Amino acid sequence: MTEATDLAAAAGSADPRVGLRAVVALRRLLEGLEHLQVANARRKGWSWQEIADALEVTRQGVHKKHARLMPAQDPRED
Repeated sequence: MTEATDLAAAAGSADPRVGLRAVVALRRLLEGLEHLQVANARRKGWSWQEIADALEVTRQGVHKKHARLMPAQDPRED
């Protein structure tokens, strides 16, 4: 089993302590994966709007969440 599979199983635990800790770990894993894929999309030339559409969020929301973590780019690119 993978770590994600183990965490998903633990999140369904009858023990709230186990379940909640698994939820926290899954949230951190997903945040890391989202940042990784947003950075990947930006390197491939995706606009903030394209990323927002793929994530089903607003352009402003995805920009606010991820722009500070991205390498500086020419502002004329968006």
